[in-house]
Amino acid sequence: MTDAPSTEARPPDNAAPRRALRRVCVYCGSARGDDPRFAEAATELGRALARRSIELVYGGGRVGLMGAVADATLAAGGRARGVIPQRLYDREVAHQGLDELHVVESMHARKVVMAQLSDAFVALPGGWGTLEELFEITTWNQLEIHDKPVALLNVAGYYDALIEFLRHAKARGFIRPRYADLLQVVDSLDALFAALDR
Repeated sequence: MTDAPSTEARPPDNAAPRRALRRVCVYCGSARGDDPRFAEAATELGRALARRSIELVYGGGRVGLMGAVADATLAAGGRARGVIPQRLYDREVAHQGLDELHVVESMHARKVVMAQLSDAFVALPGGWGTLEELFEITTWNQLEIHDKPVALLNVAGYYDALIEFLRHAKARGFIRPRYADLLQVVDSLDALFAALDR
């Protein structure tokens, strides 16, 4: 267990120069879902991060897609860093095999620390927590709190309905055209890393 960076500061500062892609934050479910392709995608992403010597930053859990991406990263010789609230750590859902595990006081602190540590953000399939994290980090980009790429990996069409809703929100005037591409939607790992490198 490692002391987390301070969460008293605001989220990442856009004034800092863009760094090389050293760490990628992955948001994903603590469940595996109903399609084996979800876990397969998490495993493939973990292996791809390790191959590229990119450290995984994620929510620190050992279950669901969270556990799958961390296990795959570590098994392929990569590094994985988790950030987990004390309450979840006390429930014994934390992954104990990580290179670093930051235990923080709250869900809000978790998101701030993950954002501070990461150079880019990727969402795999997930539920309420994944969606909340994804939308918040995208909003921070719109507000120029950070200038880091944010991508949605649409595994097996899981996010099709959400993507359609976002188009609807744009058409109805709630997402301005200039902000519509802040969330890059991809459906393969090759497209994902191309998007993150842009």
